[in-house]
Amino acid sequence: MIKVTGLTEEQVAESRQNHGTNQISVQETETFWDKLKDNLKDPMILILMVALVVVIGLAIFGFTEWYEGAGIAAAVALATLVSTASEFKNEQTFQKLQEEASKIFLNVFRGDALKTVGIDDIVVGDKVLLQPGDKIPADGKPIHGKIRVSQAMLTGEPEPVTKTPGDSDEWGLENIHKIFRGTIVEDGEAVMEVEMVGDKTLFGKLAQDLKVEERLGPLRVKLGQLADDIAKFGYIGSAFIAISFMLKVIYMDHAGNMAAYFAHWQFVVKDVMTALILAVIVIVVAVPEGLPMMIAIVLAQNMRKLLKSNVLVRQLLGIETAGSLNMLFSDKTGTITQGQLEAVGFLSVNETKENHIEAYKTFDEMPATLRNLLDISLRENTSCVVNCLTENEAERILGGNTTERALLRFIKADVQACVEESLEVISQVLFSSARKFSASRVKMKNSREITLVKGAAEKILAQCSSYYDTDATVHPLSETVKNSLSAQMDQKAEDGFRIIATATTDSSVSEEEGLPSDMVLLGFSLIRDELRDDSKPAIETLQKAGIHVVMLTGDRHGTAKAIAKDVGLLRDETDVAVESSEMAKLSDEEVKKLLPNLKVVSRCLPQDKTRLVKLAQDIGLVVGMTGDGVNDSPALSNADIGFGLGSGTEVAKEASDIVILDDNIRSIANAVHYGRTIYRSVQIFITFQLTVSLSAIVIAFLGPFLGFELPLTMIQLLWVNLIMDTLAALAFSGEPPLAKHMEEKPKSRDEKIISSGMWSSVIYNGIFTSVLCVFLLKSQWAQALFQRPGASPDMNHLVFLTAFFGIFAFNHAFNTFNVRVEGFNLFSHISENKGFLKVVGLIFFIHLLITTFGGNVFRTVPLELNEWLYVVGFSVLIVPFDLIRKYIFWILE
Repeated sequence: MIKVTGLTEEQVAESRQNHGTNQISVQETETFWDKLKDNLKDPMILILMVALVVVIGLAIFGFTEWYEGAGIAAAVALATLVSTASEFKNEQTFQKLQEEASKIFLNVFRGDALKTVGIDDIVVGDKVLLQPGDKIPADGKPIHGKIRVSQAMLTGEPEPVTKTPGDSDEWGLENIHKIFRGTIVEDGEAVMEVEMVGDKTLFGKLAQDLKVEERLGPLRVKLGQLADDIAKFGYIGSAFIAISFMLKVIYMDHAGNMAAYFAHWQFVVKDVMTALILAVIVIVVAVPEGLPMMIAIVLAQNMRKLLKSNVLVRQLLGIETAGSLNMLFSDKTGTITQGQLEAVGFLSVNETKENHIEAYKTFDEMPATLRNLLDISLRENTSCVVNCLTENEAERILGGNTTERALLRFIKADVQACVEESLEVISQVLFSSARKFSASRVKMKNSREITLVKGAAEKILAQCSSYYDTDATVHPLSETVKNSLSAQMDQKAEDGFRIIATATTDSSVSEEEGLPSDMVLLGFSLIRDELRDDSKPAIETLQKAGIHVVMLTGDRHGTAKAIAKDVGLLRDETDVAVESSEMAKLSDEEVKKLLPNLKVVSRCLPQDKTRLVKLAQDIGLVVGMTGDGVNDSPALSNADIGFGLGSGTEVAKEASDIVILDDNIRSIANAVHYGRTIYRSVQIFITFQLTVSLSAIVIAFLGPFLGFELPLTMIQLLWVNLIMDTLAALAFSGEPPLAKHMEEKPKSRDEKIISSGMWSSVIYNGIFTSVLCVFLLKSQWAQALFQRPGASPDMNHLVFLTAFFGIFAFNHAFNTFNVRVEGFNLFSHISENKGFLKVVGLIFFIHLLITTFGGNVFRTVPLELNEWLYVVGFSVLIVPFDLIRKYIFWILE
């Protein structure tokens, strides 16, 4: 076991003062003003700015009012500022939360103890324990052990490089005696001494130039395609509207007398510019500029909620894709089980007994000689380090994996290692999922060299030719006894135990040659890992959501099947559990046929995970993969969503899109739930937005033919656009996750984001709003409701147009209640979206202010109480209409 003396607290403070901290200077991020400048470069905004210049020019020559230009400028500025502020604030929140939850901690020797230290707190002179999966925290040199390091981040070369202790002042990446920050330990174990920290490291010098490429998830790809389609529709619609306006002016206002009309070129220019500006405004109303802001707001808002559910979103595409997940490959240990492994007994060979086994429930029950041998075998063949001086119970045994820590607790190594001297370790082979064993060659106190081996029971037992009895005397191991032991270990595995065999050999063991066939069997350790209480309900939730869950485990087949049955994965004869070795014999096509019924893969290897991901994707599935080890990175990177485990290696977390901080499969279910909620929130926003766009374009197109030059003015349409793009995005972004979302089928890769139900809402409500508006524009009865006794005709006309504007805006404000729920209860779960009523109330309040104080700018006059009642009465009609629509479609379905 490694024993190293590290820096004292005084030396740490002195080193930090002399050499600086290990923090990397923060890269310059996009400021608020940078983001504002980018938003101002949006093509629609640029077109509006050009239109603004033209309007100002027309105002100077007296062809239009000055406030039309000012109104356009104010509306554009307000919309741009609100969207920029929302995006900036939410992106800042996202980055801050991600930084807080993504902090890296390492095992560092401080004084005589090994402590868990944050990467930023490491200083020059620190001695850091490095194990597979660790990300090297600084530049330095190995002073103990040997490791294989991936330097791909710095060199781009995938092949790992071996690093060993040695003196060298050269700082080239090819130097085998230097290790560098940001590189990954793939195999081996070493202690490094830190020589360079922070910006002085090679990584620190390159950090400012490193760019992280953001992958787009399927949701944003679909939104991008939708935005393009709507934009095309908007361009065509705006052209028709501009043409219709000019035709109305020429043929309806001037009876087709083109000569008389074109005789006054100033008015021709004014009409042409009005038609063009109207077309531009309609484009702005139609084009969904609010979609990027909507996705940014809804993702960032849910980031904090997810973090409370122990889900850290590293890549936004992860949570976007979660809503479409339909196959999940999940680790067993810590995810389905508690991950708190406990060694509950030891079995040695006793041929005098009928079952050839002597069982011990505790370490103290074992005979002294056998106990001594087991103590040495486990204590000297481990990647763990025992902290004798630490006061923190959690730091008593650090490093290694959960199995090794459980074995050390069984033999009370946290006490024994502190009173007995360690043996001299000559060489070591660390455990890996491919090898299935670890070995350590040591020199005993009598100078005899012996190799201590532990690993998978079937692998170790197959290579044993003799055994230690209860007095640690060596006897030959017959095939009969070996077969009996194997059968009993199979039974123990089916009872849910993880079994680790321990043996010794006089031969050396190397990584390349494997295990010799002359080993002496010491016995079998029985390890329990209890199921999480919420694993079975979480798996049932995922299955109800249409997600096929497959458990991948390194355990032997019997153990894996026992756990799978307990958790509800193996239920009937059609469910398949397969061993890695069996799956390796199957062709890709055979595995694809197996996938629909596959529930368990035991003795699973990293390459099995990558293969399963690719084959599932080949048959059109959206695949999630959990992983915690350095060898899981390829599978995590290839999966549509990589779920790294919080207790796993840094390299696994970095390869993932989402980190499950508590390793719990319930948290994965929560991530899927929020992913579906986000998808639904975006669909609600799109439904609302398209309804406004459709009705606005129809009214703008028909208005001139109904005798109204502009039923809605340019400034009024811009206000409607502000409601649609900004405030509605804020209102819908807080929709809560509902239980029914997890009862729906996953979204397929090629499924359109606008469903048939959404089209029904858009078309019918858009047409209803358009018909209502046409009725108001043509109905003498409706217009008479807004006639004031004694007022001039011009005043009464203005009152009516003010009311018409209010009805159009309020109609869509009331429609927010319709689109947010698919059922008939418009107030369902409304209290869970606290911002919704506030934002909708704000829409009504701002419109009230616009109406009262808008004057010539908004072409409004203050309305009287009875007129407001008529406005609300006409506006709210969309609510019963949509309820009738929902009822009819419910009957038809």
